[in-house]
Amino acid sequence: MLDQRLDALRADVKRLGSVLVAFSGGADSAFLLATAAEVLGPAQVVAATAVSPSLPAAELAAAGELAAALGVDHRTPVTHELDRPGYVRNGPDRCAWCKGELMAVLVPLAAEVGMAAVATGTNADDAADPFRPGIRAAAARGARTPLRDAGLTKADVREASRRMGLATWDKPAAACLSSRLAYGVEVTADRLRRVEHAEVAVRAALGDAGVEPTDLRVRDLGDAARVEVDAGLVPLVTGLPAVVDAVRGAGFATVEVDPRGFRSGSMNDALRERPASTA
Repeated sequence: MLDQRLDALRADVKRLGSVLVAFSGGADSAFLLATAAEVLGPAQVVAATAVSPSLPAAELAAAGELAAALGVDHRTPVTHELDRPGYVRNGPDRCAWCKGELMAVLVPLAAEVGMAAVATGTNADDAADPFRPGIRAAAARGARTPLRDAGLTKADVREASRRMGLATWDKPAAACLSSRLAYGVEVTADRLRRVEHAEVAVRAALGDAGVEPTDLRVRDLGDAARVEVDAGLVPLVTGLPAVVDAVRGAGFATVEVDPRGFRSGSMNDALRERPASTA
């Protein structure tokens, strides 16, 4: 089944002729970029990593290294999500405002560099998630989704990436920094920097204690912060004062370690818990 999906992906990419890939550096967009370079040739592919306060600095550096290894032109256009009131407001539709800004930058860039299409790393699992307004916003602006169209799930992407020898095959999910902010907490450059600072500090504190988490998030709840790590590490991390000190040092007044451990998209829990409309 996976081989059939990969054949469908390659056929779809080939039909594009040339493509600008929205390249975050994560497993999905990395696999799409590598596949496009393989099918079309590096000269017919451009990687574009949007630079804004919501992108962790480490992700930008890693994306540049992978694009260089693939021989693909790597562009780093600046996006201005913070100029969009809907994004700053940080409601459940925040990602739609983000993707609107992204496509407003990438579509003209694709035309400028002679690429026929803009594609994202959206996979089949993403498309099944009801809390992904950004996917719909990007599609409305012409984004292509070859992984989703071929039916490739996250597990498929990881296995196919492993076969290709991509270092990103087991890379943990690395959503944008804005995803750390609870809905309704205004998105500002200072808040995004604070979250990034806190996560870097927590990783350093855990490293000093000989602990290497796979997944780590510091969630901004306003004045308070919630630390999420791999579920198996929760008892150990909860007992490390250095973790709390690291987060407070980044500017949070109150810190807690989530006893449930890391959960991708945990900020959407409040949406799931809302009572159904009776209208």
